[in-house]
Amino acid sequence: MSLKEIAERVGTSVSTVSRVLNNTSPKCASPELQERIWTAAHELGYRPNEAARALRSSGAGTGAEPPLRISVLMARFRDVESDPFFADLLHCLKTELYAQGALLHRVVYAEDAPGTEEETGSDGVIVLGRCSQTLLEQLRARNRNIVGIWRNPMEFQVDEVVCDGRKAAELAVEHLIGLGHRSIAYIGDCSFESRYVGYTGTLIRHDIPINYRLIKPTDQTFAQGRRAILELLEGESSFSAVFCANDITAVSVLQTLNEERRRIDRPISVISIDDIEGLWDQTPALTTVHIPRQEMAHMAVQTLLDRIRRGHQEAVRIEFPCKIIRRESCFPR
Repeated sequence: MSLKEIAERVGTSVSTVSRVLNNTSPKCASPELQERIWTAAHELGYRPNEAARALRSSGAGTGAEPPLRISVLMARFRDVESDPFFADLLHCLKTELYAQGALLHRVVYAEDAPGTEEETGSDGVIVLGRCSQTLLEQLRARNRNIVGIWRNPMEFQVDEVVCDGRKAAELAVEHLIGLGHRSIAYIGDCSFESRYVGYTGTLIRHDIPINYRLIKPTDQTFAQGRRAILELLEGESSFSAVFCANDITAVSVLQTLNEERRRIDRPISVISIDDIEGLWDQTPALTTVHIPRQEMAHMAVQTLLDRIRRGHQEAVRIEFPCKIIRRESCFPR
């Protein structure tokens, strides 16, 4: 199977197919075209040359040993378009799976699992986003090969690749405090959420009282971000900065602040977590905490394959550091 055959089926160029499958240029095609390319590659059984050579040299891929089938469970959202962070992470996973000669069996959403048979038909499962204890136990009963990618560590119940949301939140809030802000609002999930813990813990360490009127629980979507910032602007409490739990919320906050700037008598700093390419193309450009999605996807696939091959038995945690990306949306108090 060749790139040319995929290009002919999809109706695009070979170079575009190559860039999408090798993740060398994420913006080279629309999300719809990228999905059609991945679907065609899956249906036609495409393998990158490097992975194919490795399979041949190991005796696999010759009929004796079929390629591994990996499912991805989206634990937080009903569709991948709901959050650009997980959409980008899923794209990185697709690239890594194909590079390793494995098949993406299918993408499953939490509301559809585990009452279906997808997990039992897979050699392994990669979970994206925080997974409830109940769902995790159901998954473990069906498949012993599981790795999670998330911001909330699960205490070594399964293999996990983590960029700790608490530490990312601490970086963000410390940055705001360093700019002189002491009245800092929070918009995001508040239930068993490490980013919320990082926000409150940092305020306490700096002897800043927690003002619960400045905390707006949301489902971390664009619409909920807009609702939350409007409620804050209409409230009695003054605030000089907003910490948003993710970039998509922060974008909605920045856009709403721009729309409402005539009735705002002060600059309001906005900071978030994710660092999604393209989402910082706002005015002002978004200051955010970078989460290394490509590296996390790579290590998740490597860890899962090692688990499937019985390279390790105990649950492991691989933690990546985060770093703040300073742009224009944060101002000195």
